[in-house]
Formats: sequence, C-alpha cells, structure tokens
Amino acid sequence: MTGRFFARLAAACSLTAALLAAPVVAEAQQAYPSRTIRLVVGFPAGGPTDGPARIIADKLRTSLGQPVVVENKPGAGGAIAVADVLSQPRDGYSLLLCTYIDPINTVLLKNVSYKIEDLQPISQVTKAYYGLAVDKALPVNSVAEFVAYAKERPGKLNYGHVGVGSAPELIAREFELLTGIKMTGVPFRGTGPALQEMVAGRLDFLVGPLVVTMPLVEAKQIKLLAMTSPERLAIAPDVPTLTEQGVKLVSYGWLGVCGGSGLPTDVVALLNRHVREAVASPEYQALMKQTGVLGVATGPEEFGKVIAETAAEARTLATKLGIPTN
Repeated sequence: MTGRFFARLAAACSLTAALLAAPVVAEAQQAYPSRTIRLVVGFPAGGPTDGPARIIADKLRTSLGQPVVVENKPGAGGAIAVADVLSQPRDGYSLLLCTYIDPINTVLLKNVSYKIEDLQPISQVTKAYYGLAVDKALPVNSVAEFVAYAKERPGKLNYGHVGVGSAPELIAREFELLTGIKMTGVPFRGTGPALQEMVAGRLDFLVGPLVVTMPLVEAKQIKLLAMTSPERLAIAPDVPTLTEQGVKLVSYGWLGVCGGSGLPTDVVALLNRHVREAVASPEYQALMKQTGVLGVATGPEEFGKVIAETAAEARTLATKLGIPTN
C-alpha cells in the first residue's frame, strides 16, 4: 500500500513538473522575434542618424511582425548607446544603429568601455561622403586658391568640428597635413551650430555631411570647394573631388545595424535579410537621394571588415597627426 502510494505520488509530481515546465520550454522555443525590438541610436533625434533609423525600424516592424522602437541615447560620441546595447542579453532584442565613430572611439577615446570585437555586425546601411565648405566671403573658389590663401595666413583661419577624433576633425587635419597649411580648430556641439557661425562670417572652413551643408550651398550662404568622394556626386555634379584638385584624400562615414557579440547566427542571418530589404525600399532610397547619401547594404562579414578598416585607418592617421591612441 505504502509503495503504491509513493509510486502514484511520484508519478503525479512528475506530471505536475512537466506541466509547469511546458510554458517555459514553449517560450524558449518561440521563433525570433516574439516581442518588441529596440534600435538604439547614439545621437539626438533630428540629426543625420534619425531618418535612416526610423525608416529601418518601420520596415522591420512590418516585415518581422513585431514592434521596433527607436531609442535615442546620445552622449560620448555614441559610446553611451553602445554600452547600453552591450549591457543587454545577446538575443536580438537590443540592436544598435552603429556608426563609423564607434570603432574610432576604441582607438581615440580614453577609458572606452568596449572593443570592436564586442560588436556583431549585421549590415551596413549608409555610406556618406563629406563636403569641404568655406565662408562665402573668402576670396577663393577652389582648393588651390584656398590653400594659397591659408598659407599666407598660417594659423589665422579657423575650422569647425564636432569633437577631437570625429571624422570632420580628422579629415580637416589630414587636409592640413597634405596641403601644408595650418588652421585653428574650433569645437562645436554639432555641425548645425558650426554652420550657423560660418553663415555669420565667423568660421572659415568646415568638413561637413552633405545633408546639412547642401541646403546652405543651394541658398548661396556658404561655398563648397570639394568632395571627399572618389568621383563627383549626383547631388552636386559641379563640385569637384579633392582628388581631382590634386589632394589625394578620400574619406567617408557610414551607418549600420549591429548587435552584441554572441548573437545567434540564425538571428544575425534573419536580421541581415530584413535590413537589406529595408535599405532597398523606395522610401529609404528616396531619403538617401534627397540627402546625398548612398544607401548600401552588406553581409555581416563584409560589414565587419568595414568596421575593422575604420579602426585601423583611424589609428594610422592618429599616429601621423601625433594624436595619442589606446
């Protein structure tokens, strides 16, 4: 009797345990995604990262069938956003709109909390070249004329940038190195405030993204002397490249979608496919054309090479310029 009782009790307990565990197993086996996905952006809403992030989030929301919310966490050149994503489980529910600044930070930013190996590349989504803008009052209309003008005034012309180690600052300093001129750098909290100073006649030179410089060029409030692209761009076909004008400097910034390292390979593959579809959409490509940016999509491995190359190029340039590196 006692033996039968304990046998039945054991069987009942096993059944109860199985029933209690069933929802957990079912939840663990649910196909990704089964809940809201965050796309974290390291810069304020309304900036150059905003449009691409929101279109991609909207397209992923439709194609994946789950909410995708954009969260802006600005600060420290994007490092706060990176740290936020890396602090979350590596399950595909916290993604990062990664930028070219993220790998540069690992080279130049003191006490940076991450390495590029901590990021799982999913897909690149933009490639953006820069324009070299000058105050419209300067008596120059080409790179050669600007260089000659600057050489007559060593250290007297100023250039704006959005922080030491930012692409505009590094490009400006490399431009100085290649042309033998010397300017004085002035930091700003953003490209917008720097351009306001240029329009007001208090800033001489600026390397800036076309999305914010072209409207002022078209309004004849500033002048654009050159592009950092390898060939002329459709948004400004009359503006020659630096290479055309004898300065061997080609540089671009980029945006992409990343997760934390250790993201399951099937999740990476799924996200890559859907991000590529978003980049190919008419809405996304229209935004790219409007802002003078190239909408590009890559595989994870190819994007990983872009990230690594960005860090390596920043280290090489920093060494040339005498900037301390990590």
